[in-house]
Amino acid sequence: MFNRVAFITGASRGIGRATALSLCRAGFDIVVASPQIETNEEVAAEIRACSGQATTVNLDVTSPESVKEAFAKALKDGGRIDVLVNNAGVTRDGLAMRMKPADWDHVLNLNLNGAFRCMQQVLPGMVRNRWGRIISIASVVGQTGAAGQANYAASKAGLIGLTKSLAQEIGSRNITVNAIAPGYIETDMTNVLPGDVKAKILAQVPLGRAGQAADVAAAVKFLASEEAGYITGHVLAVNGGMYM
Repeated sequence: MFNRVAFITGASRGIGRATALSLCRAGFDIVVASPQIETNEEVAAEIRACSGQATTVNLDVTSPESVKEAFAKALKDGGRIDVLVNNAGVTRDGLAMRMKPADWDHVLNLNLNGAFRCMQQVLPGMVRNRWGRIISIASVVGQTGAAGQANYAASKAGLIGLTKSLAQEIGSRNITVNAIAPGYIETDMTNVLPGDVKAKILAQVPLGRAGQAADVAAAVKFLASEEAGYITGHVLAVNGGMYM
C-alpha cells in the first residue's frame, strides 16, 4: 500500500507548517513548498524526525514558471500528488480609496491566481488516477468582508467561488474540492495586530479565544481523508463561531 502524497504551499510556517506535520502523522508523504528554502528544510527535518517522508521545493506561486518547475520536481521525486493544500497567502491592508494598484494586484495574484496555477498543475494527474483532494485555505473575511481588506477579502471570496466551480467540474472523477475559512487564528500574520484590534476581534468570537494553527490543520486532515470522500464544494468554517 502506497502513501498518499500531499503538496502544501506556504508550508514553511504557521498553518502550512502545522498542516504538514498533521498530515505526516496521518501517514501522508509531504511536499513542503514555499520560497523560504532554508525553512522548508527545517520543516522537512521535523517531518522526518517523526518517521515521515518529505521533499522540499522552492515555490513562488506568483510566478507561472516557478509553479511549473516546482510541481515538475515534486512529481519527479514522488511520482504523484494526491492532495493539494493551497495555503500560501499574504495581506497588504489599506483603505480601498487609497489602496495602491500594486497592493491590490499582489494580493490577488498570490492568494487567488497562485492557487489556480497550482490547481492546474495537479488536475491532470488526479483525473488520470481518479482520486484527489484539493483544499484551499480561504478566510472568514471572504464571507463577511472586512474594512481595510478589500484586496484580501476579494481574493478569499474568489477562492471560495473557484472551489465551488471546480468541485462541479471534476466531481465525476472522484476528486473533491473544498475550502476552509479560518477566523482569528494566532499566526505570524495576526501577531502583528495591535492589542486593541485583537481585543475587538475576540469580542466577536463566541468561544472567546483565538484559534490555533493546529485547529485549521485538523480540518485539512479530515478533508484530505478517505472519510471525507462525499464532501465537495464545501466551505468549512474554523472560526470559533464568529460567523455562522
